[in-house]
Amino acid sequence: MMKKRVLVTAVAATTLAVSSMAQADVKIGFLGGFTGGIESMTPGIFDGAELAAAQVNEQGGILDGQKLVMPTGDTTCADASAASNAADRMVNTEQVTAIVGALCTGATIAAANNAGIPGGVTMVSPASTAPAVTELDDNDLVFRTVTSDAYQGQMLAKLLLDKDITEVAVTYVNNDYGKGLSEAFSAAFEDGGGSVLENLAHEENRASYRGELGTLSATGAPTLVVLAYADTSGQTVLRQAYESGVFTQYVGADGMVSDSIVEAIGADVLDGMIATRPGSPDLPGTDLYAEQARAAGYDPSAVFAPQAYDAAFLLALAIQKNGSADREGVSEALRSVSSPPGEVILPGEWEKAIGLLADGKDINYEGAAGTQDFDESGDVPGVVEEMVIENGSFTVKGFVEPDA
Repeated sequence: MMKKRVLVTAVAATTLAVSSMAQADVKIGFLGGFTGGIESMTPGIFDGAELAAAQVNEQGGILDGQKLVMPTGDTTCADASAASNAADRMVNTEQVTAIVGALCTGATIAAANNAGIPGGVTMVSPASTAPAVTELDDNDLVFRTVTSDAYQGQMLAKLLLDKDITEVAVTYVNNDYGKGLSEAFSAAFEDGGGSVLENLAHEENRASYRGELGTLSATGAPTLVVLAYADTSGQTVLRQAYESGVFTQYVGADGMVSDSIVEAIGADVLDGMIATRPGSPDLPGTDLYAEQARAAGYDPSAVFAPQAYDAAFLLALAIQKNGSADREGVSEALRSVSSPPGEVILPGEWEKAIGLLADGKDINYEGAAGTQDFDESGDVPGVVEEMVIENGSFTVKGFVEPDA
């Protein structure tokens, strides 16, 4: 009798486990810099990814009605160990199928090399712009929905030259992001006839950069280009540069496009500051996303939010096409759902997409931030926006147009 009871209990436990597995959520992790250099930007980026997950769940769920959930991990942006640990938790504890992120380039590289790639997890970064991402030996597992800084650097140089700014001093945060962007910008600026009078690295998270600023100001350059992060070194450099009273024009790139620097330093001080960031081309998907984000109470213009939406929506589509929550096959499916041929899927059209996939038809996602057709390295084409601080906040002035 005891043996029978044990057997029945074991069978019931097995049945419960199988039922629990059948009802399990599908997980796409989100790795972001919730603290550190871009902590003021990360919530808006996460909003974009969350909107995609919410639409999936509102329109029937994923893989025959399962819920899509998005556990988060904090990379701190600057700490490779924190990024690796957060990714390890996603891959080995949360058992995610795929990952949106990381955001800062160093965090993405650390997370990919130490957890994502060994675990066979497809990662799509909405914000890692450094050229170093292209060079990863990643088994076709690391993608991004944002254009490389190799292009942003060229467009920032063109923007300044078009404004007759021909002499600059540059300081950049000493990591993959800062170094890659500085190299791309400086090469293009000098090729276009400009002069980089000093190009100086600085370390993150220091209380003072007055020594570096002394070297930069000694060049006599009226324009200071700061390629860093708005919530850490970039903010400190700008504040101390203003206090020095030397420079008359400030310039930044995407890592500096946060109103937190305006709030911290002052609107009058930074009025007229120029910056660039990856943008979204004027396509049907971009307008549709903006409407959906506003309706959900999110800011559609938040830096990298459209790219995060695309990363999450594309990964959900890839998992759906792959037919299971298994990691194997997701990257191949990602390439399929993001590119022609196939019926066009726009932001929010989850129910339409899963219907087409169920019928065995091809789909081609055209996203919030552009076409998102991945090249062999997992990179995408893109556009760069001109930003200017006006009336106390960053304002989009238009696209930086490449030479014909």
